Amino acid sequence: MIIVTSGHVDHGKTALLQALTGVSTAHLPEEKKRGMTIDLGYAYLPVQDKILGFIDVPGHEKFLANMLAGLGGIHYAMLIVAADEGVQAQTKEHLAILRLLQIDKIMLVITKADRADSAKIDDLQRKIKQDYPFLAENPFFVTSAVSGQGIAELREFLTALANPADQNKPFRYAIDRVFTVKGAGTVVTGTAFSGKVKIDDELYLSTGEKVRVKNIHAQNQQNSEGLAGQRLALNINADLGRSLIERGDWLFSQAPWAPTDRFTVVLNAEMQLNESQPVHVYHAASHVVGKLGLLTAKSAVKNSEVLAEVLLDKPLFLAQGDKLILRSGDNKQLAAGARVLEVYSPKRHKRSEVRLNFLTDLQNAQSAGERLALYLRSQAVSASQLMWIEQLTAAQLDALMAEQHLAHFQEWCFNRDYQQQKIHQILTALEHYHAAHSDQVGLGKARLYRIAALQQPEKLIYHLIDQLLADGRLQQSRGWLHLPTHRIQFNQEEQALWQRVSAKFAEQNGQAFWVRELATALNVEETVMRNFCYKAGNLGYLTAIVKDRFFLTETVYRYAEKVKALIEAQGAISVNQLRDELQFGRKLTVQLTEYFDRCGFLRRKGNFHLLRDRDIFDH
Repeated sequence: MIIVTSGHVDHGKTALLQALTGVSTAHLPEEKKRGMTIDLGYAYLPVQDKILGFIDVPGHEKFLANMLAGLGGIHYAMLIVAADEGVQAQTKEHLAILRLLQIDKIMLVITKADRADSAKIDDLQRKIKQDYPFLAENPFFVTSAVSGQGIAELREFLTALANPADQNKPFRYAIDRVFTVKGAGTVVTGTAFSGKVKIDDELYLSTGEKVRVKNIHAQNQQNSEGLAGQRLALNINADLGRSLIERGDWLFSQAPWAPTDRFTVVLNAEMQLNESQPVHVYHAASHVVGKLGLLTAKSAVKNSEVLAEVLLDKPLFLAQGDKLILRSGDNKQLAAGARVLEVYSPKRHKRSEVRLNFLTDLQNAQSAGERLALYLRSQAVSASQLMWIEQLTAAQLDALMAEQHLAHFQEWCFNRDYQQQKIHQILTALEHYHAAHSDQVGLGKARLYRIAALQQPEKLIYHLIDQLLADGRLQQSRGWLHLPTHRIQFNQEEQALWQRVSAKFAEQNGQAFWVRELATALNVEETVMRNFCYKAGNLGYLTAIVKDRFFLTETVYRYAEKVKALIEAQGAISVNQLRDELQFGRKLTVQLTEYFDRCGFLRRKGNFHLLRDRDIFDH
């Protein structure tokens, strides 16, 4: 567990930590020389079965960026106020930051009690409670690093604090330092936001590269595992000569989803904020610049809460609920605290009534399960994206999906309303198609998808079509999808002609016919034969692979099965390979292959053709 100490410069933070732990956090020569903390200093206190970690953050305004980096994933803080000087400028700013980050518990620690009398200290406590009412119920401690006053009581209180960091979520670790240790290699240090890590675990860098954990120091001690809420040094098998790792990068147990440069937050303003205002954004060990867009107000006054969109110059790896600090465009003033509400925000319709209602519902949601139900209210979302946004394991996602009565097919998650809506769109699209093309059997699966649900996940829509076929709400005739009530058929004269045409195809032994060839062979006027062949095509008996050239549909299915088997055996097929297999001429083979490409069965890649949708020619 990590506890942050913050406060004005020279108010005794480092001395207090040394009194608590016996360790000086002034680790840099420049810090010792100047007597102030420049970078983040760390000290550790072993107590009973745990080790408390302390971050001594800089108190000087110039070093505020380092101070903010120290607050990533922290739940407890001590605000240090010197008894002889009282609340100063940096005390106020640090307190504002702690409040805006919604730190779970802030302990107010008055230091240097040996330099003030009890009356002055009592007055200081009363003034702090009066000026900052939200601190009135928080614990106060009066200490002196010189005399030892209050140190034991403070240590006892800190020892009793529970670690609220979630160790059951996926491992998520913010890197704030990177260096090389002779004989060990690359070492990164940082704070574990969630989860746990063990030696030999494989993790993902935020660059996507996989690394293995060779060694772990947790809370400054050798350990076999590291836990959420701890300060960790991880020795990883990454070569810094080839892998660019820097402050602000992350390590994850699950493959990272894309970082976001456009997200929505619940904003707590610390100053007057206006639309399209430039801001500096601090998250964990990252510092980027961006632009603020207010969604529910034209402007925001101090202490107001509004919904806002943040647009970044450089994307960040954010998850739902992450906390951020925003500073003004010149980086001189604290602007706001923010909590991530929506990780990936849409570019359009950001202030529509539907959109704002969704964000309000999301803000009011009390659990990850309730948020999942909202994400899936009107769309299908991939399971991996949901696991990333909410930082869930696959098992946790499955449990929440069951709790919320949500559906799951392969990678896609959706709700029952979405399923019924898409089914309605599929059936309605076919109904409209039949009305406009009463002389045709129906549509192929790929075309029905494009007409009914083009922007939706293709495999999921195909799954719904298969469900409709299984339920009898759709039927398939020789590859064409249609409603059960839709029928076209030959008249008696056409039926007789079909017997002659099918006999001719049987003589051809699997080859294709041109319309003109059939017309000549059967002594039928060419226009009549053309119209007949296309009607036979609509009925599913014939398939035109190019204009006026037809195969028996059952033959096309047979060739498709052969192609499928060849590709599944060897990964791809070329025109020349298919020509040799079918014993066709090259021209006819090219026409058949291009037909398979057009209908979505195959897709071309260079000189080869790959399987795109193996189900298209299933019977």
